[in-house]
Amino acid sequence: MRRGKKKQADPKDLALVVGPTEDRKGYQVLRRRSDDAPLELGTVRPLEEGKPIEGEVVGMKPRQEHPLLFEVKTELDTRAVAAPRGTSVGPAQVATDQYRRGWEAIWGPRDKDPKVLN
Repeated sequence: MRRGKKKQADPKDLALVVGPTEDRKGYQVLRRRSDDAPLELGTVRPLEEGKPIEGEVVGMKPRQEHPLLFEVKTELDTRAVAAPRGTSVGPAQVATDQYRRGWEAIWGPRDKDPKVLN
């Protein structure tokens, strides 16, 4: 009895590379996540150490029938786990009583006159 290769189901998540990005550091792609999903235009770029990840981290495997057609596997979707952003830019402003006492010991207490802005 001869065993043949199992025919694998066609992956549903596909991307077609349509050209480079303006900065030439990535590629513009058309992506279809499933048969009934809409066509999406997106950008793929290599991961860079120290830079934030925006969107998804995907693996792309070339298809044999076309050199610019790829099977896409989502490794990490940062859009789904994005933490809510604060109301301001920068680190949280936390001032404990101990911090305030230290500040006042060095710089002196804050003026109580509301007419003085700073």
